[in-house]
Amino acid sequence: MDAVTLPAGPSRPDPRRWWALGALVASMLTLGFDITILNVALPTMAADLGASTGEQQWMADAYVVVFAALMLPAGLLGDRFGRRRMLITGLGVFLAGSLAGALTENVSAVIAARAVMGVGAALVTPLALSVLPSLFAPEERAKAVGIVSAGSTLGLPLGPIVGGWLLDHFWWGSVFLVNVPMAALGIASCLLLLPETRDPSSPKVDAVSTALTAAGLGALVYAIIEAPGRGWADPLVLAMLGAAVALIAALVLRERRTPRPLLDLELLARRGFLFNTLAATLVVFVLSGLLFVLPPYLQAVLGHDALGTGVRLLPMMGGLVVAARAAQPFVARLGARTVVSAGLAVLAFAALLGSRTTVDSGYGFTALWLSVAGFGFGFSLVPAMSGALGTLPSDRAGSGSGLLLTLRQVGGAIGIALLGSLLASAYRGRLDVTGLPTEAADAAGGSVVAAHLLAERTGLAELTASANTAYVHGMDVALAVCGIAAIVAALLAAALLPSTPRPAARDADGPPGPSGVVLAPGDVRQ
Repeated sequence: MDAVTLPAGPSRPDPRRWWALGALVASMLTLGFDITILNVALPTMAADLGASTGEQQWMADAYVVVFAALMLPAGLLGDRFGRRRMLITGLGVFLAGSLAGALTENVSAVIAARAVMGVGAALVTPLALSVLPSLFAPEERAKAVGIVSAGSTLGLPLGPIVGGWLLDHFWWGSVFLVNVPMAALGIASCLLLLPETRDPSSPKVDAVSTALTAAGLGALVYAIIEAPGRGWADPLVLAMLGAAVALIAALVLRERRTPRPLLDLELLARRGFLFNTLAATLVVFVLSGLLFVLPPYLQAVLGHDALGTGVRLLPMMGGLVVAARAAQPFVARLGARTVVSAGLAVLAFAALLGSRTTVDSGYGFTALWLSVAGFGFGFSLVPAMSGALGTLPSDRAGSGSGLLLTLRQVGGAIGIALLGSLLASAYRGRLDVTGLPTEAADAAGGSVVAAHLLAERTGLAELTASANTAYVHGMDVALAVCGIAAIVAALLAAALLPSTPRPAARDADGPPGPSGVVLAPGDVRQ
């Protein structure tokens, strides 16, 4: 197909537009599956690959850091060189990364494969939305965006179940391999059904800003992950923290001097955008951390298999999806500030309740606070996202959306790194390895899964009991921090968010309404 420039809506509806929408849904469903499948697989991968808690954090964060760093330039690449072309390229890169992850046999290669998958996801996510204005007239666009959003969201509850079933019947690489036919279907659909569009007036990709973003985020995440093992005063940790500050400061200075910046930082001067974005970022921080610490608890401590773990994550997923769909009537009646603040307060209550978990609590207690947490996520994330987008003028909707998505991914990466590090530090501090050789003690301190494997080989029931107690203690510390972060966010939202109710969804030239709030591939991250 020849490329066309259609920045506004189509003057004549494309008769294949709904089939083309199916191609976009297939693309987003591919990413949606991957969001939560890895959560269930991490304990199994830790056992088979001998991965420590820090290495598991990198399996998750390699994807998120790359995704956050490349999403904005990926959107510009699509505008300049063709959105369909870049969307297909992104799916191809994601497919290649998934295939490499399935076939590898060591931790470093899995981390590298996850980074490659992050490159693909960064191309797919913004471009799946950016092609919609060229396909649908204003009166159809809100419905189309909602359907694409549903494609991403549908993968969230299905991911744990599919991943658990695969792990019960196949090896851990199957959770990567399942992406291959999904991505191939998306590529075929895009080739056959999507028209090519581009915007020749878009700015060039700033390679220096992109490099500063990736290097700064990578240095920050590395320092947070390594600090529990090395110590916060370790020279390498301090050097990486200093490098992160310097690189991010250089990025901000460069972007402020650029006529058409990659990151439109002036938008942060808008009160509604700034504090809604902050609220959404903190929600993703908590959500990402929760989904990292929960699967080992369900599998190692409570003894459920992979499929059982996936099923037992559904109360939170169900609460999130239901609350996300039900939030808008409350926003229309009470205003976004009230709903976002209340959602964050509910989330804080759920996290603090979860921090009371003991080794003997059982799944019933976990299901209770997980359900409450899901409602808190839905009632805070979606109105905060909609509120942030609703403050943007039409000519800055693209740059504002990109900045919002990037900050959310940063929140997810830091959530995994910080909460995972807190968990690892508290676990090692509480674990009793008295009488174990140094090498065995180090292995047991690496993760609760490693401690269980060591206890099985040596017949040390006391080590199993100590590892369970230590892990629950570490999880409680992480949940308490989540609760405190949610309380702070709720207070900030109540005090600083605009008090006026959010207006109805905008027309084609504005950002999508609440039905168009997409849970991107960093929102519910391992």
